[in-house]
Amino acid sequence: MTTPEITIATPADREAVVGTLVAAFVQDPILRHLFPDEDTYPRYAAAFFGNLFDKRVHRSAIWTIGGGASVAIWEPPAEPSAAAHGSPEVSPYPPDVLARVEGYDDTVHAALPTYPFWYLGVLGTHPDSAGRGWGRAVMRAGLDRAAADGLPAILETSKPGNVDLYRRAGWEVVGSLSEPVPTWIMQQPPR
Repeated sequence: MTTPEITIATPADREAVVGTLVAAFVQDPILRHLFPDEDTYPRYAAAFFGNLFDKRVHRSAIWTIGGGASVAIWEPPAEPSAAAHGSPEVSPYPPDVLARVEGYDDTVHAALPTYPFWYLGVLGTHPDSAGRGWGRAVMRAGLDRAAADGLPAILETSKPGNVDLYRRAGWEVVGSLSEPVPTWIMQQPPR
């Protein structure tokens, strides 16, 4: 089986990308902390990922494969204050949910380095496409861009199993957070 081409997302990819990420993060500890209610998770997660997509799609830093079946949303170093997830200007969330989103965003921002880096904000593969290596492929596209800029790459994960997965891909743990859920900050030096 031939691996599909990796492409940079355009606004036309929004629905596929958001759908993939909502499905991919159903059991993610951070997303479930932010949106614990089963009934509202799909709507709030779609707003969350849609906001990330909208903020980054015009920066040519969202790589996709398989028609959006696997997605890496990267943040270039030009806007370090926007490196973490962020919240929309007009919130689609009730106050308690908005407080969790903003609180998590603030906590992550405080833990990120102050030097320039490429930030892998979201990496997800639709469950129907898992196991094909597509996530690693779209992650690699962003790592290649960071390397071309001579900069390290940073990510955070709240899934313990992802720590070993990322280590096998060349990442190392450089910090951690205990609240709101255990989270590891990882870095890959420029290649």
